[in-house]
Amino acid sequence: MKPALLAALALVIGAHDAAAEPVAPAAGVKSRTIGYVLTHRKWAVYTTPGAKQECPHGINEGEREQFKRLYPDDGTQRTVLDTQLKWEGDTWHPSLGPEPYPFYTVEGTVGTGLNLDGKTGPNDFTSPDGEKGIDNQLYRAIGCLAGYNNSQPYMSFYEENAMRRYAFNRLLIEITDLDDLTNDPDVTVTTYRGLDSLPGDASGDSYIPGGTQHVDARWGKEFIHTFKGRIKDGVLETGPGDFSVAESIAFDSTGTYKMKDARFRLTLSPDGAKGFIGGYSEVWAWYLQLNNGWATHHQNYGQVSSPSLWRALNRLADGHPDKDGHNTTISSAMDVRFAQAYIVHPDKKVADDAAAPRAERASR
Repeated sequence: MKPALLAALALVIGAHDAAAEPVAPAAGVKSRTIGYVLTHRKWAVYTTPGAKQECPHGINEGEREQFKRLYPDDGTQRTVLDTQLKWEGDTWHPSLGPEPYPFYTVEGTVGTGLNLDGKTGPNDFTSPDGEKGIDNQLYRAIGCLAGYNNSQPYMSFYEENAMRRYAFNRLLIEITDLDDLTNDPDVTVTTYRGLDSLPGDASGDSYIPGGTQHVDARWGKEFIHTFKGRIKDGVLETGPGDFSVAESIAFDSTGTYKMKDARFRLTLSPDGAKGFIGGYSEVWAWYLQLNNGWATHHQNYGQVSSPSLWRALNRLADGHPDKDGHNTTISSAMDVRFAQAYIVHPDKKVADDAAAPRAERASR
């Protein structure tokens, strides 16, 4: 056989072998799918030393200080009904009247989160790396509360600790239709509630990738949401959609944070993901979850006054007006980290049973 023919034949055989050999997927990617479990979550609050930049007037007083202002120790005889119980009533049925106490909101221009509306407005923040148009009015409302902005932010610390501690709070995301973890123009992101604990290391703050998480298809249906997205240079960005995340802090105080027009921006790796989940939080759901999770006594540890915060949330609400033109949502962002996890779905019968109407299940 002539040398030229032999060389051509070798090229054909080599090309065939290369084409036949599958490209190894990234670690954790199986069947065009990768899953992650949430390990860290806090409301995105940009802080500077001593809060000097964002809170030039200082950190707010809490309910204990406001209570003393309202009912000073001046010798006046007052009943429990007219003081403590009235305060609790105002906490659960807050007014939208004028703010009777000093209450400071963030005045700085730097903040973290996402540009939710694609615009740059006068009330928007600029991120520390220069991105303009950041929509995060929740930060403006809570950024001068010690429970969220302090050297030891009480509320943020315990909410994140409980998020990791209680399985009720387990948030999963699963990326499907995945061809490339670095660049992929069309992927699907689905959120679920998981059922398993988090595999942590000895430090107590890091979590081991590669664990298993079973999907709660029976009682976690309200937490299943689907988003379309793309990956560019290792960063996942999704389009908007409704989003709910479970929240339990202590003493079985279960609840839900709800966002409209939520979207994800996460830097992905085979072992984990980090970034932001941004959206418009429902004001009443956010406030209700605060009071469900934290008694008045415990809110005071973070110098949080829920009646004052309620008025601030409504003043700053910037989305989804009702029929009277009153905004019902407030732009917000969660600062999040995930560890890679293998997500296990229930078999079809279990899923079908969970999806069936309650009356139908009871009749079986």
